[in-house]
Amino acid sequence: MYKSRTFASLILLMMAFFPASNALADDIKEIAQLSTQGQSVAALDRINLHLLAYPKDVQALFLKGVILADLKKVDEAIKIFKEVTEKNPNLPEPYNNLAVLYADKGQYDKAQKALEAAIKTHPSYATAHENLGDVYAKMASEAYDKALKLDNNNTSLQGKLSLIKELVPTASRPTSVASNVTPKIPGINAASTAKATVPPIAAAIPAKPKDSTALKAAPVTKPAVATAVTEPSKASNNDKEIELALGRWANAWAEKNMNAYLASYANSFKTPAGVSRKEWEKSRRERINRPAKISVQTDHVRISQEDDKLVKVTFNQSYRADGVNKFTPKTLVMKNIGGKWLIEQELTNH
Repeated sequence: MYKSRTFASLILLMMAFFPASNALADDIKEIAQLSTQGQSVAALDRINLHLLAYPKDVQALFLKGVILADLKKVDEAIKIFKEVTEKNPNLPEPYNNLAVLYADKGQYDKAQKALEAAIKTHPSYATAHENLGDVYAKMASEAYDKALKLDNNNTSLQGKLSLIKELVPTASRPTSVASNVTPKIPGINAASTAKATVPPIAAAIPAKPKDSTALKAAPVTKPAVATAVTEPSKASNNDKEIELALGRWANAWAEKNMNAYLASYANSFKTPAGVSRKEWEKSRRERINRPAKISVQTDHVRISQEDDKLVKVTFNQSYRADGVNKFTPKTLVMKNIGGKWLIEQELTNH
């Protein structure tokens, strides 16, 4: 009985390991809820947009792997979970999910290695220990079966194979991916669902399984994010939209997507030193396209509301390009124009 945490438990656990701002955490929860409601295609579209704005958001990357597994895109899900393990090698959950997906493909040797890696990072991770036992049993069953084909009169082998098959009953390969993250090992019955210890925030992410064979949930720790409110205020909605706009601006800059980058600025943008908009755009194109590679990161984002249409966004900007490393405190004055938050003025804080 191959075990995995329920969808809600996994998302909550990842929030605990990857604390984000309230706005980003709310965005992740909304996307997770879409998937649990059976709207996995819409959830995948949303998570892809989120990752465009925040390509280094590992919590979002983990969720993308969950959604891909639910859509039966096993190879793509494996690629995503491998990326998560590379970026966060000390977390057991991504290794466990990799093992489930490998097992679904009949690649038990890879599943074994993934589970051993999970246990190495977290020796008390009971789910991985039990899953590893199931993998060993399945591998033993296949080995005895092959041996019996070579020597079908070997009564000792027949007895061992019968014993193993009592533990691992024969069943067809599952045709669907459960909403509790990943499919179970082919031929292994799922355990009955156990109640997870979920903090109040879980109400925003239902953990309802699609069928009675839902895999057992494990208790989770309280995530390091604020408890979600039923009806978010207008200010919190604005914060989420503003942070996403900030992420799109930084990502367009790093990817040298000049059309998207310049579109982040309002037509009324106050150019430095009062130069013309055309002259400023030409200068920005030249400077941004000059380095071979650019990295732009923003953190410690603080938003102050001036009025319903105007905000000041203060943050720390980290810029790297061709050996140049700059750390700059910056403020963007952003204005809501036609439902979009655009940059009205750019200030460097000294």
